[in-house]
Amino acid sequence: MRRLTAAIPLDGLERLNAPEKPPIALAFSGGGDSLALLHLAKAWTDAEGRSLITLTVDHRLQPASAGWNGFCAERAARLGVPHRILPWLGEKPATGVPAAARAARHALLAEAARAAGARVIVFGHTADDLMEAEAMRAAGVSTPSPRLWSPSPAWPAGRGVFLLRPLLRHRRAALRDFLRGLGETWIDDPANDDPRYARTLARRRLSERPVAPPSASEPLRPPAALEHVQAGSGGELILPRHVLAGAECDVRRRLIGALALCAAGTTRPPPASALDRMAARLEEPAFTATLAGARFEADGDRLLVCREPGERARGGLASMALPPGESVFDGRFLIVARRDGFNVAPLGGLAARLGRAEQAELKRFHPAVRAGLPAIVATSGEVSCPLLAPHATICARPLGIGRLRAALGVIDDEATAMRA
Repeated sequence: MRRLTAAIPLDGLERLNAPEKPPIALAFSGGGDSLALLHLAKAWTDAEGRSLITLTVDHRLQPASAGWNGFCAERAARLGVPHRILPWLGEKPATGVPAAARAARHALLAEAARAAGARVIVFGHTADDLMEAEAMRAAGVSTPSPRLWSPSPAWPAGRGVFLLRPLLRHRRAALRDFLRGLGETWIDDPANDDPRYARTLARRRLSERPVAPPSASEPLRPPAALEHVQAGSGGELILPRHVLAGAECDVRRRLIGALALCAAGTTRPPPASALDRMAARLEEPAFTATLAGARFEADGDRLLVCREPGERARGGLASMALPPGESVFDGRFLIVARRDGFNVAPLGGLAARLGRAEQAELKRFHPAVRAGLPAIVATSGEVSCPLLAPHATICARPLGIGRLRAALGVIDDEATAMRA
């Protein structure tokens, strides 16, 4: 089995270094890339005394998907690897199917990986995927290049889950030659040849005009300004304004965008023009502005970024029932309930129903933060906030600073991810 990994070396395996040796999850479609990765990853995990699980997302977009599920289950069983099928349920969008399918796929994979105790999912992206992403951008399609190591793009489903792509140096054709040497067959998804999709067109252009594959993306290096970011107890993120203003333009953009998403718990990145406008406002003596659901307040040298409570009027900050176990409120707070019978809602409009001690504690929080705190509402109508005082059955903690560190490259291996 060791000879398999020698034939097709896997990159980034040194990042799989958690002393606890949790399971490794593998995104398995049954295509040539993921099947080759399954063989190679099984050889590595056997040698390292690690367990491997395979996760197959059934998007239910192709009539043949049931047969593909059976193929994946059989191949995993042949190698002695546990396998799960993850169906994408519900109605499918009329447009934007590839993007919606990708978002659903990452969320399903992240949830299943965490349920299995895994913190890393390995993907079979290749040098061809890097080339296709580059060609798509050249054609005006906005798409990122796959990185060797990155946080799951699903939020909040992907919290604490990271992706490793150990085949980015290898061409798709070489992996298929490797599989033929093993006597293997694989699935060819007809969607890969559907001309309605930008990736298909990019793939065709590359086949007509072969080019050398680009190098895999360099590891994401945390900006120095990140060292100065502090987390407030209400989920707000605070940093000296001069640190951000003095950063290079691209770094400043990246940090502003990450601060907005992580403080607001949102997922849609702001456009470059909005980032530039926010960066320009850093020159003002004081200002208040909103971006991607976040509120930016600058006064003196302090910049505070928190949830914009006005989002509630635009459909954000929705209240929700709390089942026993873990829930995430507004993409910002992890809530753990030991029993049901409670709802969580924004504190704005409910603060007058807090007990006196909690109302006094609330005054210690920045005024801009208070309305967005998680309020626990009992069936009796009693209101409390576990960030203000301990609750008998519910606890809460902000997720923003951990998400920011993951997004900006601080968490760069499995051991750090497990500690975080």
